[in-house]
Amino acid sequence: MSNDRILRALARLPVDRVPVWLMRQAGRYLPEYRATRERAGSFLALAQTPELACEVTLQPLARFDLDAAILFSDILTIPDAFGLGLHFVDGEGPRFHRRIETAADVAALPSPAITDKLRYVADAVSLIRKELGGRVPLIGFSGAPWTLFCYMLEGSGSSHFHRAKTFMLDQSKAAHELLGKLSAAIIEYFLMQARAGAQVLMLFDSWAGLLAPYHYFEFCERYLARIVQALKSHPDTRDLPLIVFAKGANSHLESLSKLGADALGLDHTITISQARKRCGSDIAFQGNLDPSMLYINPDNIRAQVALVLEDATTSPGHIFNLGHGMNPDMLVEHAKTVVDAVHQYSIEQRARADYAG
Repeated sequence: MSNDRILRALARLPVDRVPVWLMRQAGRYLPEYRATRERAGSFLALAQTPELACEVTLQPLARFDLDAAILFSDILTIPDAFGLGLHFVDGEGPRFHRRIETAADVAALPSPAITDKLRYVADAVSLIRKELGGRVPLIGFSGAPWTLFCYMLEGSGSSHFHRAKTFMLDQSKAAHELLGKLSAAIIEYFLMQARAGAQVLMLFDSWAGLLAPYHYFEFCERYLARIVQALKSHPDTRDLPLIVFAKGANSHLESLSKLGADALGLDHTITISQARKRCGSDIAFQGNLDPSMLYINPDNIRAQVALVLEDATTSPGHIFNLGHGMNPDMLVEHAKTVVDAVHQYSIEQRARADYAG
């Protein structure tokens, strides 16, 4: 591995500069991505064609000095494997042809053979690893049970997911049945990605912050714990670094840090120093520049990057990222400004610390 900075940071080992990658770094803000997407004909065709998924995964690495590649896919592949009929509407995002409405719908869900239904993901991982040639590590990922549950109940995106919340309480037995099925599928999905060559795994719980504390632990974190425990005890995944990103769940950082993951992703509503103070030094952190900072001018972007790095200090265990993902209307040159500023400033920061020491 010619660049193992992220692997070292996840193990809380010293690095020569802070590693950086960006959530949604392969995406619609890149003109080359849009061209590949047009050639594919649809988002799903792009994600489900390994050669094209590999192409767009590698595109940002050709532009930016990134320290990791992340598999190009979608968090809703697993609900699609359950037969809900995923499709995308331009300008509106993901939709399902049918959604979960009753306990009977949950009971009738098939147990998908993930390795068959999502074989295209494993094929993409294998191809990407080959094409990377050891330049940087490859991150595989999945949506978390609660987040997938939200989409399966709503049938689309939402700002509140009231159908999911109503179902979890009015039909709690069925809700736990569905969350259990999703957890089992996610574990199988991660095992498949690991066997195909993923070197880091990341679990996205994008809607964890929607839940009140007494619901969060019952319907969200208990299933995160089940997945982490399974991955950390399985011979195919126990040695792979695992990142858990529960967006909006900063009030639960202490318990999240005890799940057994190697790192926590942080949104931009908390500082890394605050997270370290609350969780200790036995876990790494990933984050957490406010994505909106990519709209400001380059000098101010560099200043905001410096603020995050100064707050994180030079102690091991920090991967620079955004507090959430890139947006389609962000400027390519602003993404490059972030990446270059992280590397330049962290090298200078390390030099100052060495000199002072």
